[in-house]
Amino acid sequence: MANTTEFSDVPGVAATRDAETHGFVFNHTMLRIKDPKASLDFYTRVLGFTLVRKNDFADAKFSLYFLAMVDDAGAIPSEPRARKAWIASQPGVLELTHNHGTEAEEGAVYHDGNSDPRGFGHICITVPDVVAACARFEALGVPFQKRLSDGRMREIAFIKDPDGYWVEIIQPTPLD
Repeated sequence: MANTTEFSDVPGVAATRDAETHGFVFNHTMLRIKDPKASLDFYTRVLGFTLVRKNDFADAKFSLYFLAMVDDAGAIPSEPRARKAWIASQPGVLELTHNHGTEAEEGAVYHDGNSDPRGFGHICITVPDVVAACARFEALGVPFQKRLSDGRMREIAFIKDPDGYWVEIIQPTPLD
């Protein structure tokens, strides 16, 4: 793994990590979704996430869905306060936010960040076998932004979720 001294010539990069930041965890990123049923199906069935928490805010007219990659569902605490603390300690959680009523709106509701004006780009999922994963996505009818055979970067693919957000698919070792 690269250490920060390898990047000491990059402007703005701290030479060492402040002691005060030890224990910080990149916990989650949030995506706004139009249709919870379609998005939850995509993230749980297609990509293998587990829904670990749901919060409804009826007065404010929105719901939150927290998903994580969990190999042992028995490790998720059942008691609500313990579950909330457990989720806050997990890296790589995905928070889907549904603003009630958007499901009835025609067309795209949210900007995916990949057209002008550009902003947010994508999330990324690492899979053990990118070729097998892409074949499965193809069989499931998942739309691709970029197949493995497209372009010069033949070791990565991009699929799209129901709201058009891009999901990069990679594997930890290079393709042969």
